[in-house]
Amino acid sequence: MAGVGKGLDFEDLLPVMANKLGGEGLIKELCNGFELLMDKEKGVITLESLKRNASLLGLQDLKEDELVSMMREGDLDGDGALTQMEFCVLMFRLSPDLMEESWFWLEETLQHELNNNINNSSI
Repeated sequence: MAGVGKGLDFEDLLPVMANKLGGEGLIKELCNGFELLMDKEKGVITLESLKRNASLLGLQDLKEDELVSMMREGDLDGDGALTQMEFCVLMFRLSPDLMEESWFWLEETLQHELNNNINNSSI
C-alpha cells in the first residue's frame, strides 16, 4: 500500500499506533478513520466516498485500481461497500505485524477478564 508518511508504509504505521494507543485506542482510531471515509448518507464506505476522502488519511497517492482492489479485498459480503466491521478487519489484514500482535492482545484481554471473574467470585 502507498506510504502515508515520510518513509513509513501503512503496514509499518498501524502497529506503531497499536503500541502507542493500546487495543481499545486503536479500535477507536480505526472507527474514526471509518467515519472520515464513509458516505454520510449510506453509513458505509463506497468507492466514491473512498476516492473523495482518501486524502484525509494520507491515501491520495493511491490509484483508482488500488482503491478498487482495496474495496474488493475488504468487502466480505460482496455488496460493493465496506461496513465498519469490514473496514476494521481489512486494516488488520493489511498489517501482518498487527495480526500477530492481535493474538497477544486477545490473550491479555482474556487473562484480564479471567482475573476479574475470579476476583469477583471470591468476594
